Parts: sequence; C-alpha cells; structure tokens
Amino acid sequence: MNEQQTLPQSREIDPILMAVLANRLNSIVREMANTLLKTARSAVLAVVRDFSCSIVTGDNRLLCPGEGLPVHIFGSSLQSQSMCDLHPDLAPGDAFLHNDPYLGNTHPGDHMVMVPVFVDGVHMFTACAKAHQADCGNSIPSTYHAYAKDIYEEGALIFPCVRIQKDYKDVGDIIRMCKRRIRVPEQWYGDYLAEIGSARIGERRLIELTRRYGIGTIKKFIDEWFAYSDRRMADAIRKMPKGKLSNTTIYDPLPPVLPEGLPIRVDISVDPDAGYIDVDLTHNADNKAFGLNESVACATSNAMCGVFNCMDPDVPHNAGSFSRVRVHLREGCITGVPKFPHSCSMATTNIGDRIVNVTQAAFAAIGDGHGLAEGSIGMGAGAGVISGIDWRRDGPFINQEWLVTNGGPGTPSTDGWLNYGLPVAAGLMYRGSVEVDESKYPILVKHLRVVPGGGGAGRFRGAPGSDLVYGPRRDPMTIVVSCDGQVNPPQGVRGGHAGPPAATFKLKRDGSAEKLPGVVEARIEPGEWIRGIDAGGGGYGSPLERDPARVCRDVLERWETLERARDVYGVVLTGSAERETLAVDARATATRRAELAKQSA
Repeated sequence: MNEQQTLPQSREIDPILMAVLANRLNSIVREMANTLLKTARSAVLAVVRDFSCSIVTGDNRLLCPGEGLPVHIFGSSLQSQSMCDLHPDLAPGDAFLHNDPYLGNTHPGDHMVMVPVFVDGVHMFTACAKAHQADCGNSIPSTYHAYAKDIYEEGALIFPCVRIQKDYKDVGDIIRMCKRRIRVPEQWYGDYLAEIGSARIGERRLIELTRRYGIGTIKKFIDEWFAYSDRRMADAIRKMPKGKLSNTTIYDPLPPVLPEGLPIRVDISVDPDAGYIDVDLTHNADNKAFGLNESVACATSNAMCGVFNCMDPDVPHNAGSFSRVRVHLREGCITGVPKFPHSCSMATTNIGDRIVNVTQAAFAAIGDGHGLAEGSIGMGAGAGVISGIDWRRDGPFINQEWLVTNGGPGTPSTDGWLNYGLPVAAGLMYRGSVEVDESKYPILVKHLRVVPGGGGAGRFRGAPGSDLVYGPRRDPMTIVVSCDGQVNPPQGVRGGHAGPPAATFKLKRDGSAEKLPGVVEARIEPGEWIRGIDAGGGGYGSPLERDPARVCRDVLERWETLERARDVYGVVLTGSAERETLAVDARATATRRAELAKQSA
C-alpha cells in the first residue's frame, strides 16, 4: 500500500483559511465552556470544571474537542450517533439528554446535552456539553457507586438519549423526573440550564460561521481538516520503531469482589510502515458485579489518551488523527464492551486511570525518550462526595470535592505536574477552592499541604501529592471515597521509582486515627475529621541521573527532603535550607552516587 492510498492528499482549502476556521471552531468551544463555567450552580462544575464541550459533525465525527477532558470528549461521536439512530426526525430547536453508558456515554453521572445544528435544512453539526453531576439519583449519595452489583442497585436515572427540548422549550416530563429523584433538584436544574445555554451558544455560533463562509466551503474544510490530521498522526507514528509492547498494572484489592486485586493488561502494536497503532484490551477479566466496569466510550478514550500522551502534542485531536489508533475491545470484558445490566458507575475513573497509565508506561519500553511514568490514581478523600444537611439553608447538600493534588508522572524531559488530578482528566480540571467550598458547604478545612518527598524519584521525578484534613462544621456529614492506589501506587519507568501510595484516615475526637479502606462510605461526626493523602506520580529514569542542582532546588522548595536527597538521589548538600544557603558538594555527591550505584548493581 503506497502513501497516496493511505494518506488523503486533497488541497481544496487554502491553508490560511483552514487555520482560520480551525481556530474559529476552537474559540466557539471555548465560549461554550465559559458559558457553562460561569452559569453552573454546583461547585463540581462552577469551581472544579468537571465538564467538557465539543463539536461533532452532522455525520458523527469528532471535529473539535476544545480543552475537554479526554475521558469525556473522545467518545462524543458515539453519543451523537445514538441521537441520529434513535431520532430520525431531528429538527431545529431539539435538544437531547443522554447519560446511558450502553449507548455511547461514559457513566451515568455524566449528563450530556446535545443540540443538532441545522443550517438551511442541513444537519451540519452537533453541539455537545457534558457535565458531571453532583447527584444523579444513585441509591447512595454519590455519583460513584463502586459496590453496585448492577445498574438497578446503582440506582441512577438513565436517559438513553431522550428529547429534553423541542422547539427550544423544555420537555416538562423529563425535568420533573429529574427534580423528583435528584437530591438537590434546584442545583441540578441550574446546572442543566448551564449545559443547555452552552450548547445553544455553540449552535448560534456554528450557524453564524456556516452562513458566513457557505455550506460548501465548510464541508470542504471539514474533509481537509480530517485529512490533515490523519497525515500528521501517520507521520508521527512513522517516526517510531516497529514492534509490539505489553504491559500490566494491578488495581487495588476491593474485598470481597477483588480480594487479590485485578491485573489490567494492554498489548500494543506499532506499525510505522502503515501508520497505525493498535491497542488491545481484550486480555482482561470478564465483567464483574461491581460499578467499575468500563463503558465502550471510557475504555476507548482512556486507551487513546495513553497513546496520545506519548505522541507529538501538536497533532490535532479529532476523528482524523483518531482513525490511526485502533482500540480492540471484547464484549463482556471489564475493559471493553459491558454486558447489560453490569454497572459502569465508575467507568470514568479508577480502572480507567489504570488504562491510561498502563498504556503510556508501555511505550517507555521502546527506549529512553519514549513513554511516561504512571500518574497518580488515588481519587481519595480530597475527591470525596460529601453530603448531609446544611443548617444555614435548612436543606440538603451534596457535592464532589476536588481538593486533591495527585502527583503527575515524570516524563522523558520534565518533572511531574503538581495539580495533575487524574490520568483520565489530563490535568484539565481545576483544583477546588478551599474558601469557595467552605462558603458553599458546611465544612471546615483544617489543612491542605504538599507532602515533601511525596513523588516517585527519578531523573525526572513524579510530582508529590498533598495532605488534606477537613470535616463538618456542626452536623454529621457522609463522605463517599473511591480511592485506588493505596496498595499498588503509580509505578516509575526506566529506573524511576514508584510514587508513595495514597491513604485515607478518619481522625476521631480522642485524637486517634482509623485507617479506612480505599472504597468507603463513612459518617463523620462533628469534632471528627477525614484525612486524605494523595499518591505521588512515578519517576522517569534513575534518580542517580538527576541534575544535582535540581535536587538542591527541590529541597529548598520543600518538594524533597534532605534525607531523600542523600539516600535516594545521592546528592550531598551543605548549608541550611531554612537560611536558603544550600549548595551541592560535588565531590561528596560523586562518591555517594558511586556507593548507591554499587549497592543497587
């Protein structure tokens, strides 16, 4: 097969016009996102930004993902395809609510609002706004239910792509269903209006754009933009060596369902000649009676995220470049196509994070300069879902906190990112504000601080996690924590060290600390506290190869400790950190590193 056959070479659009239109689409998605951010009511949206906006073509190809979370965005076209399949009578003024993981959605906690965009009678685009709900009607006060045996025990309201607006007016039946079953109905409705507003802004701007340039020009642009993206991805793959990679990570034990934990395996084939990467997730366990099964959207998105993390970041992310990555799934597999009625309550996180990590770390086996270490995976107490009664408003409250740090992975050329969050989100969620959370909810944060030495050591180290303590101000509070990485922390690659594990504690009134399991629903009384320690990211390369000046700076900035500088990095420092007079003793460092290298040989 020659290059002409594999890489479309059309040049019907002037390159300058193509750049203008591509950037105009990005600006539309940014306006959609700003609309949602500024008008949402729940803190998980208005502060944390756990939402994503995107534009899909009328024939269901992802055109513009903006700065959306990878786990949200890569599967947008699966949901718009369901909209088209189920509703052949699409019309201007329609809007659809979709959160069914068996029809292309991520998990029931993510509500997607889709608006088909018509220009002169032609369905040109679908404007998509997906937002993680503070509550979705689950049987427990959380949008995550790890122990749900099936979707019935999970309890979420499921909307398999239902029409929620017709002629630009709400379908009252659907609104009433949500308000009856969701614990904070008015907060949900405010978030729903934010999503609708976001999608309608996208609709308006896309109509304006198409009418300015004409349907014919926009269609030509779409074809050429996909062809260009396809060529860029194929060129990036051609720079890689041909070969097969395999990697395994282990999800933490989850008694009694996973008493020994769960191996997650990925097999990757790189074919630079044809310009394709195949990712095989079929060699994993069958679906299990819990809420951690991956949906098709999540399994595909997370595998692709792991691949794109290792590619040229300038390659556009859309259906054109995605076509060069083929993800293989198996029906009835925990990392594949879920069999109804298995629950996918936590499909966006936990096992999903493991898929991102195991995929990106697999590429490190190619050689130095390839792949990444594993990033932090613990969705611990800082990401717990809190609920209870707020005496200030004489009513219930519920929200997912996002005061986690979670250390990012070391890379071939950079240290890990401090405010990484989760692998599936790629650092695109905002860390929550202590002050905003304390004002919106009846909680008090005792401390939030970075853990010195809390990242995996390496030539480029993983970022440290943080240590957080908070609790209720007056009345009891329930917290649901779904934390992985307490037993099997993020691993380093190419000689890099693993990051320290996550941990969750309940601090009692008498000052004692009770270690909690990774997944727990706990009642916190006034005077008690919940403590969460994030996992740190894994390191890349041997810590004995790290620039000593970087180690010195890390100690000064309290990213690292003097003890780890000497005992892990082999760097001997003189002077005082408190007085900022630290300096590297070059001769003693060379001796110390030789000693450590001999010990590890």
